[in-house]
Amino acid sequence: MARRPLPRILSSGTASLARGRDFARTAADSATDVLHPLLTIGRGLRILASTGRRRWSQTPKDKRGPALFLAAACVLAVALVPYGPLIALITLMAAAAWQGRDRTPVNTGPGEAEAERLGSLYEALVPYFSIPEDPSPLFAHGGEWDKALSGYEFDEAGRLTRLRIRYPAYFTDGEAASRARIEALLHAKSGRGREYHFDWDQEGNQLHLSVLAALPTCIAAQPFVTSPGETVLGFTDAGSVQRTLPVLAGGDEPRDVPPVIWRTGPRSAEPHLLAVGQPGAGTSTLLRSIALQALRHGGDVLIVEGGGSGEYSCLSGRPGVLAVECGPTGALATLEWAAQETERRLIATHRAREAGRPAPEDTRRPLWILLDRPSVLAHLASADGRPDPLAQLQVPLRHGRAAHITVVVAEQFDHLELLHDAVWQHTRARVVLGPAAVQQIADVLGLPPHTTPTAQVPPGRGYARLGAGPVHRLQVPATPDPYDDAAHPAHRQAVLELLPERGPGQDPATPAKPLPAQPPAQAQGPSIDASPIPEVPAEAP
Repeated sequence: MARRPLPRILSSGTASLARGRDFARTAADSATDVLHPLLTIGRGLRILASTGRRRWSQTPKDKRGPALFLAAACVLAVALVPYGPLIALITLMAAAAWQGRDRTPVNTGPGEAEAERLGSLYEALVPYFSIPEDPSPLFAHGGEWDKALSGYEFDEAGRLTRLRIRYPAYFTDGEAASRARIEALLHAKSGRGREYHFDWDQEGNQLHLSVLAALPTCIAAQPFVTSPGETVLGFTDAGSVQRTLPVLAGGDEPRDVPPVIWRTGPRSAEPHLLAVGQPGAGTSTLLRSIALQALRHGGDVLIVEGGGSGEYSCLSGRPGVLAVECGPTGALATLEWAAQETERRLIATHRAREAGRPAPEDTRRPLWILLDRPSVLAHLASADGRPDPLAQLQVPLRHGRAAHITVVVAEQFDHLELLHDAVWQHTRARVVLGPAAVQQIADVLGLPPHTTPTAQVPPGRGYARLGAGPVHRLQVPATPDPYDDAAHPAHRQAVLELLPERGPGQDPATPAKPLPAQPPAQAQGPSIDASPIPEVPAEAP
């Protein structure tokens, strides 16, 4: 039997009812918003009335007469005062609004699981922050943790993200070993796998713990807004430096990020740099970033690669790149020329100053000597019975600042003992990249970081310290080898756009070959003229 259609009122009534229900709900919400002050005042009047009835019922019968007389006298006085009724009405409405306000209690304290975590953390700190001679210890087993722990914040997983600890004044917070024990304990109890920042307020006897957000890894190599003599090593936390740089990150989105700026030149206190890391930590990326910035500011670059992996073949044959050496023979000849060039610049500058003239232009052009894993070349030279190429670095390291020469050495942790004392003495700017223990970082930088290093970090992540300054977290700009197919295509393209155009006859896809023992003609500096400069006759008085 055929199914009869529903009446029109039943088939179309559902949509109409739904629209009517939505309209009614919207109208009710709008009316509630408009009438909210009246509802609040009405609720307050009801509360005041109930309070008045309760007070009247609690008043003894023998005192109700005088109370009525006093109330009538007050009403009469208000009625006789100018604008008295209006003032009384305003006062009544204000009291009703105050009494009728929303008093929903806000839960500001920790939950049960959070309180249990704070209690266990407090109990773990008792052996470190208490002594038997203390008559009223702040930390004691079974004590109240809320007197010592405050300012706590938790994430969605229930783990601590911020905490303020008040410790007794007799704790030896001036000793690095004591602070390291507390930091290791808090790292273990608050959750591993995150990087914590510890701010010790030794004057106020307080320790501030906070979880640091990951530094951005999407910033690729680009023309940074810096002046000549300034090199961007990477980017750090917002509160560490007092400067920001506009950069393009993650899909050409402009943003301001705090950089770690390394200043070089004759007036720099840190003229040379030492970068240390594990294999794959990003030291080669840092050297490529420095080389691109040096070429952009009109400097000359000399690269000595000990690994021989062709990481710098993209720079071979570019204007401003004097040489890219990969073998011990070429490295020795190139570093010998660098030492002679340092001496030539010093002599030319000295003679110009004696004659009252400015220094020659070729002596003021910045020269960058970049060495990647030079210990490999030293080992090969020792095996062949040849002189150590690193011995030629002493002259540029000692006198490079006055000659506008900057030396950057990148080495791995396993071969640090092969570096000469001159490298350790004159490289006052230090960078540590990749996963490393706190003691390893302290041995290179001279100070331990104020954070807890994590076991898994992206390439280019680490710490930097310039001279006697503080230790900064660092993320090197992504500067991969543009010929590396495994690198991000956008980052490779960014590096290619920064490279100067090769001269005629150079194949961009051809990797650099080891240069001969004699440096190329473009790397030859002007010869030093040993003839004496004629003296300028003195004017007659």
